[in-house]
Amino acid sequence: MPSTNVVYRFGNRTSYKTITKMSESQPTVRDHEILIEVRGVALNYRDLAISKSVYPGTVTEHVVPCSDGAGVVVAIGASVEGIQVGDRVITNFDVANMYGPVLDGGSHWLGGTLDGMLRQYAAVPAQAVTKIPENCNLNFVQLASLVCAGVTAWNALYGLAPLRPGQTVLLQGTGGVSIFGATTIITSSSDEKLKFVKEIFGADYTINYRKTPDWATEVKQITTGRGVDFVVETGGSGTIAQSIDAVVPGGQISVIGFLSPAKQEDPAKQEEMPDVAMLALGKGCIIRGVQIGSKQLTEELVHVVASQNIQPYIHETFDFDDEGVQAAFSCLDAAGHIGKIGIAVKPEH
Repeated sequence: MPSTNVVYRFGNRTSYKTITKMSESQPTVRDHEILIEVRGVALNYRDLAISKSVYPGTVTEHVVPCSDGAGVVVAIGASVEGIQVGDRVITNFDVANMYGPVLDGGSHWLGGTLDGMLRQYAAVPAQAVTKIPENCNLNFVQLASLVCAGVTAWNALYGLAPLRPGQTVLLQGTGGVSIFGATTIITSSSDEKLKFVKEIFGADYTINYRKTPDWATEVKQITTGRGVDFVVETGGSGTIAQSIDAVVPGGQISVIGFLSPAKQEDPAKQEEMPDVAMLALGKGCIIRGVQIGSKQLTEELVHVVASQNIQPYIHETFDFDDEGVQAAFSCLDAAGHIGKIGIAVKPEH
């Protein structure tokens, strides 16, 4: 095992272009920790937002990017049980959240408050990883993609009132979260992306929200006036009103993103901000914020992915070097991808 560790860290966070490679000492493994040789990393919009200082959560200066990592255990602490050298594992987005909701305000989130996975080796608490079963044939980038997008989708559809056969789901966008599951109604601004997800992933219906700005009405027409049982809401304040309009009475809206905020900073445009409380009251629906998910939810997802041979779609995988890291973030920034963007970390031995 090398004595040094190749690590990428955010710079002054004016752009992803300030992400810098560093050579640091090999992490010391404490009694309750394991050392992971990272093999795959997946990117999220959160990583791009952090790089531009527009992420609303807490961020430690010069933190290592990326919450999503998968790899092989190469060392274990003296107190660790149930994990062996050679096991394949993925990280938990929140290393302290074993069960239930986040209780500490996100102070243990990888790639934000804590160093993330864009590095060769990472020492993490043993309880903060999920073992991958032998019957799971995903590559390491696919495994890494489960950490944030996969668990978020699982939490949105099964974390509260679970999705039942015959119910309908509305997914906004064709990114990592929006292609992880059942037959759905999918919205996007790109006809090309919608054609792809319909042909490849079998979406029942697609809506181009640029061509159909009143997409909630279209959703209700598709569902013969009923509406959808679940909405996975990625837009935030700019789309929440239509999501409430599109959901059935008593339905569930899981807010997982903030890609389309309404204009809040301009007092003259305050009318653009929807009265969410009144809209939700009138529809009698559930609106819940989904902060990824616990280790329990991660384990549930991994079991389903392995047993059902679900193959997360990776748009493109880049190399773990300066050119590759910059290209991966540039691809994410261009927003032309479908599915996930990954970085493969080759082992040194």
